[in-house]
Amino acid sequence: MQPSELKNFETWIFDLDNTLYPVSANLFDQIDERMCSYIANFLKTSKSEAHKVQKRYFQEYGTSLKGMMENHKMDPIPYLEYVHKIDLSAIIRDDQMERALDKLPGRKIVFTNAAGSYAEKVLERLGIAHHFEDVFDIVAANFIPKPAPLVYQRFVKQYKIDSEKSVMVEDIVRNLKPAADMGMKTVWVETDRAWAHADAETTKPDFTTNNLAPWLTEVTKF
Repeated sequence: MQPSELKNFETWIFDLDNTLYPVSANLFDQIDERMCSYIANFLKTSKSEAHKVQKRYFQEYGTSLKGMMENHKMDPIPYLEYVHKIDLSAIIRDDQMERALDKLPGRKIVFTNAAGSYAEKVLERLGIAHHFEDVFDIVAANFIPKPAPLVYQRFVKQYKIDSEKSVMVEDIVRNLKPAADMGMKTVWVETDRAWAHADAETTKPDFTTNNLAPWLTEVTKF
């Protein structure tokens, strides 16, 4: 299958971080640092120990937040407000992405493990917010993160999506497997972040790119 054959799919589902903007913006490095600080303060432990907890929960639960909620009864809302209070100056308007999304038919929805208010700010800075019907964030997911299959089922039901006529785009490859199992076509935005490659040996995306805007331009060029 060629990328151009996706042009007339009904629904496009996009992750946010390191997907709709380049990994070189390093936003997640800021978020990562603030997650570690919050967890250290919450558990009253060192940052080095908090970092270990944070990474272990990310691997086991899909997000560090979910692990903290399950094991330490942490209130998610103050955590989300704190970790997403970062400098967004590295995010600049992406005219190529804007043009590609403008030419891409179908519904477009952001599906993110981050907070919706943060996602909306990033989309506005990129100049592409108006292309998206909605942002389905971790709060809408009842704090159940990707790649839990249940949250994909909830997402599809909420937006009345035909999975067989949908495309999911993600930078964390393991988050594509539940989408593929539901019949979606999958696009992996591959980065140099090792944690985004977990389960790569058992997850085979339909398409792989290291730069989404030019790839979407190819989808819409014919």
